[in-house]
Amino acid sequence: MKLLLTSAGITNDSIRAALVDLLGKPIAEARALYVPTAIYATPGGVGYSWRGGQEMAELGWAEFGLLELTALPSMPQDCWLPDLESADAVIVGGGNGGYLSYWLQQSGLAAALPKLLDRLVYLGVSAGSAMVTRQLRVDPDVLANTGVYYDDEYDEAAPAGAGSDRTLGLVDFVLRPHLFAEYFPAANRELMLTAAARVDVPLYAIDDQSAIKVVDGSVEVVSEGTWELFNG
Repeated sequence: MKLLLTSAGITNDSIRAALVDLLGKPIAEARALYVPTAIYATPGGVGYSWRGGQEMAELGWAEFGLLELTALPSMPQDCWLPDLESADAVIVGGGNGGYLSYWLQQSGLAAALPKLLDRLVYLGVSAGSAMVTRQLRVDPDVLANTGVYYDDEYDEAAPAGAGSDRTLGLVDFVLRPHLFAEYFPAANRELMLTAAARVDVPLYAIDDQSAIKVVDGSVEVVSEGTWELFNG
């Protein structure tokens, strides 16, 4: 299993080198599929879905395609699974974590991924990174009273009827991204301390210049920025 869990994608040379190492070949010789689904449930997400895909495509893949989770339940698996099986990497983009969790389950990708990750590199961005960890943050009171999956740490609610807090649980830690990012002013050390106190496993807080590289359970932080491990 090879995972590269980022806050904001391939933002520096160190993270890019980690991706190349996991692929075992140059990016220019690799094939990737990009999952933009999570971004649709955020303000301005429709426009950013294009920009996010464009940024990933510009890494210079030999072949690059989109895998839209909301479309998958309406088609047989043989329309999309062979493309995933022949890819070198799947890139799961950021956005609304509860919405991404819901569509990973509904699409069938959550069930297919663990076996595929025997050979496929998983590149996560923000919510896409959190999706393979132990858990997502959901306010239990809001869920009990409204049925809405609401992350009170990042002020993010999944659309009613299209939320979940299930993760793939492939690693035994949780991740909180965008540490000290100007566009996420609440993502400061105080928030990370609060988040860490709510979980009983290690919590990695990473900024947009950092990533977590996982190879068969071995964890390494790749960073040209700031990160911190809590409960470690």
